[in-house]
Amino acid sequence: MNHLQQWLPRLVLAPSFFVILVFVYAFILYTGYLSFTDSRMLPSYGWVGFENYTKLFSLRHWNTALVNLAIFGVLYIVICSALGLLLAILLDQKIRGEGFIRPIYLYPMALSFIVTGTAWKWFLDPGIGIENTFHNLGWTSFHFDWIKDRNYAIYTVVIAAVWQSSGFVMAMFLAGLRGVDNEIIKAAQIDGASPVRIYRKIIIPMMRPVFLSAFVVLAHLAIKAYDLVIALTGGGPGRATEVPATFMYSYTFTRNQMGVGASSAIIMMIMVFSIIIPYLYSELKSGDNQ
Repeated sequence: MNHLQQWLPRLVLAPSFFVILVFVYAFILYTGYLSFTDSRMLPSYGWVGFENYTKLFSLRHWNTALVNLAIFGVLYIVICSALGLLLAILLDQKIRGEGFIRPIYLYPMALSFIVTGTAWKWFLDPGIGIENTFHNLGWTSFHFDWIKDRNYAIYTVVIAAVWQSSGFVMAMFLAGLRGVDNEIIKAAQIDGASPVRIYRKIIIPMMRPVFLSAFVVLAHLAIKAYDLVIALTGGGPGRATEVPATFMYSYTFTRNQMGVGASSAIIMMIMVFSIIIPYLYSELKSGDNQ
């Protein structure tokens, strides 16, 4: 009986483990292998070494995608973190109607990025969106056509992404704020510290793990951003909002450059690992210290 109890959890988890092993890790290895081959429309196994990677970084569209990822990622992480922290601090004041306001902030995260991108595409369209609304109200000099402007289109992706994710970040920070020991806060208040000083010098520094978790989640979402960009701008105007995920799809399935597309996927995976691995290491190290 004891032997059965020992093996039963393993038997229950075995199918899931096998599926993950095959359809996640095995396909990652397969993609890595294809990135070193001359695969085009279909997989091919002619070994070309690092030729696809050399070609990848010589492509103007890939460099544009990296620049856009840097702009989008930095603004997305910074604005979401700042806005989420501000909203969390406001809700932490035990304001009336918190139970009603909190779900409103969280609601956008319940939507898919496709829905968010489509909705914001309508909002930002000069012909039917915000600009047209202000024109109908008599403010004919108002212009907000960033979604049609190559120089500003990437910032519309930031706006839509921040709208969707800031509520989720707020929930993370709010949970962190509610977990701070009240005795420490009371001691600081007795010493005459102002609320601003308490948050700046005591509470926010104690929330370092929450900031790190929020950074990891947001950075991961930024690197693999695809559906939001496709729904909102389609990667345009031209290729002004191209990001690595849209580049990888277009070169693999549209331009029939599977080897180059696979190499871009591996670069994206390295980006994700460069964020996840240090985070896991720090978490394991802090767990061992405890």
